[in-house]
Amino acid sequence: MKNLIAFYSIILLFAYTADAQEQAFPFEFGLEKKLDSFLQSEDTAGEPIKWIDVNTTDTTWHKKEDVLVCKGWPIGVVRSEKMYENFIMHVEWRHMEAGGNSGIFVWSDAKPDSVGRLPGGVEVQMLELDWVNQNVRDGVRPPIAYVHGELFGVGGVTTIPDNPRGERSKSIENRCLGQGQWNTYTVICVDGTIKLSVNGKFVNGISQSTKRKGYLCLEAEGAEIEFRNLQIIELDNSVLSAQHLVEPIE
Repeated sequence: MKNLIAFYSIILLFAYTADAQEQAFPFEFGLEKKLDSFLQSEDTAGEPIKWIDVNTTDTTWHKKEDVLVCKGWPIGVVRSEKMYENFIMHVEWRHMEAGGNSGIFVWSDAKPDSVGRLPGGVEVQMLELDWVNQNVRDGVRPPIAYVHGELFGVGGVTTIPDNPRGERSKSIENRCLGQGQWNTYTVICVDGTIKLSVNGKFVNGISQSTKRKGYLCLEAEGAEIEFRNLQIIELDNSVLSAQHLVEPIE
C-alpha cells in the first residue's frame, strides 16, 4: 500500500497541470503570538508564521485571500520555519472531497519517510467523515471516532493515549463536520501532553510523548483541504532533556 501511495505521488507530481497556481517558498500563513504580549498588550496582531517546503511542490499550496488551499498532491508536508515546544494552536479546516485525509504534525522532525512521505511527530488527524465508509477492510468498517480528531505518534514517536485505540487515541465524542464545512481545532501542547478540542469541546488527548519540541507540519495526503485562522500562542518552556528534542534542520 505504501509503495502504491508513493507511486501515485510521483505520477501526480509530474502530471499537475501548468495552469495550477504556484506558491513561492517560504510563504506566510497564520500568526504566532507570545503569551506575555497576548495578556498584557492591546496589540495582539502577532508575527506571521513562515512555512518551508519539505517534499511537496509549488502547485500543492496556494493562498486564496486568508485561506490556505492544499491540493493534496503529491503526498508530503510543509514545515514551520522554527520549532515549537509548549503552545496553544487554534486552526480552522475543511475538506473539499468526501473521504479526504490530512492533518497537522506537532513536535515533528520534518524528515519524511522515503516510502510514506510523511515525517515523525505527533499527528493531529483531520479526516472527512466518509473516510470510514471508503476504507472498509475485510468487511470491517473503521470506528467513526477515528475521523473526529485521532491523535497518535508517527515515525518512532510514542505516546500514552487518553482513549486507546491500540497505540492511538480516539475522540470520546463525534464532533467533526463533513465535506465543505469548517471545523475548529484547539490544540494545547505542554510538556509531552496534548489536549484536543473539536468544535468547542475537549474530546481527546495523549501524554508522555517521547518528542516535546519540534516543527509544525501541514500535511498533503491525497485530497483537497483548506485551512484558515491559524494562530499559535507560545507558552513558557519546560525542563527538557536532549531525547525530547528533534534535530534542528540547518
